[in-house]
Amino acid sequence: MPPRSFVIGDVHGCSATLRRLVDSTLNPLPGDRIYLLGDLIDRGPDSKGVLDYIFELRQRGLSVNSVRGNHEEMLLQACDNRTSLGMWLANGGQTTLESFQADGPGDIPLRYRAFLDSLPPYILLDEFVIVHAGLNFAPPDPFEDTGAMLWTRSSYVDRQRIGGRRLICGHTQVSRAMLEDSLKFNKIMLDNGCVFGGLPENGSLAALELESMTVYYQENLDRESNCNHL
Repeated sequence: MPPRSFVIGDVHGCSATLRRLVDSTLNPLPGDRIYLLGDLIDRGPDSKGVLDYIFELRQRGLSVNSVRGNHEEMLLQACDNRTSLGMWLANGGQTTLESFQADGPGDIPLRYRAFLDSLPPYILLDEFVIVHAGLNFAPPDPFEDTGAMLWTRSSYVDRQRIGGRRLICGHTQVSRAMLEDSLKFNKIMLDNGCVFGGLPENGSLAALELESMTVYYQENLDRESNCNHL
């Protein structure tokens, strides 16, 4: 079987859901590649478990890479700035601290903070750009605005300026119907709002196999979060 590539939407601390999706549904083999769209942490109950599982998959010899999401950025900024700390805690950071049994972001072990700090703002594939939120096409170089990669809600894509590629993004929660419809367009959206759980068209962790453009879903197995989605 030729190698497969999977892109997984926003996990948000739902480690049990991620494990079930990967180990029971995707069943990756050596040579397969897994890409994550950022927002690995916050809101859900086990951000530490999500990161530990990524480390475990790598120890198994699997290729697992993630881009940086706005929640990783908020945590990293919170380590140095009290205002940023307040913003992070107001948007799901407290559950991350609880998963690490930490009093503040600086108490999270360096291994985890260094991993989050190493995450790139985007990953280029032959046919796709993997990025958390999207790109800003106003500047001469769409790749110079890293803030937009974390925060934009724009659906505009100029494929000619990114080598004919399409975008694959998370960040903005969409229903299953909207997610599957986006497969036909230049911005593919894979955040099905996993952390919220329990909704007919939302609340699952989604994975897209790039070779077949098949979407796989795993319903939320972690406790529900009532936080607003930022």
